[in-house]
Amino acid sequence: MQYIYLHGFASSPNSAKALYISDRFAEYHTPLTIPDLNGGDFSHLTISRQIQQVVPALTAPTTIIGSSLGGLTAAHIGQQYTQVQKLVLLAPAFGFLCHWLPTLGEETIQNWQQQKYMPVYHHGEGKEIPLSYDFVTDASQYQEDSLHRPLPTLILHGKNDEVIPMQASQDFASQRPWVNFIELDSEHALGNVMPEIWQAIQLFCQIP
Repeated sequence: MQYIYLHGFASSPNSAKALYISDRFAEYHTPLTIPDLNGGDFSHLTISRQIQQVVPALTAPTTIIGSSLGGLTAAHIGQQYTQVQKLVLLAPAFGFLCHWLPTLGEETIQNWQQQKYMPVYHHGEGKEIPLSYDFVTDASQYQEDSLHRPLPTLILHGKNDEVIPMQASQDFASQRPWVNFIELDSEHALGNVMPEIWQAIQLFCQIP
């Protein structure tokens, strides 16, 4: 089994979660691949591009661990590619556009459509970077109702998530008996529950 970690939106392989989980895998001498989903061009990021970037790495039975938008991406890769044998989704961004776009406001969204680009704060870079509206157009095609492959899946979500409500993961899990859902006393970043997350991953993935 090989392991791949997909970081979240406007994040990077150097995020706190990515580094923590990578260190835990290293302690068990288990390789963990963490691609940079920014692809050197965050301005033209799309979920489709993320999927295309990960697929060539699926050269063996694979467990994908995905955080937030990386979790949503992982779920759609798992739906399409049988090399994926397990999923671990950390606060997956189910219903991402439905939750994110309303926080921007209608005027901002209209300006984004007209101007084609909108500045987005990139946590990995520590600065604002213009993002193409193509991101929204592309993301709109990735709906949860298409995810029906009975793939062993572990979802961990904070009950105080301020970005993606925990209910989104609960609803997803309730309709899919192959999904194991764990509620955590945390927010979207899950920074205060990393040991619990690792314990759950280790048990689910049987490491070692």
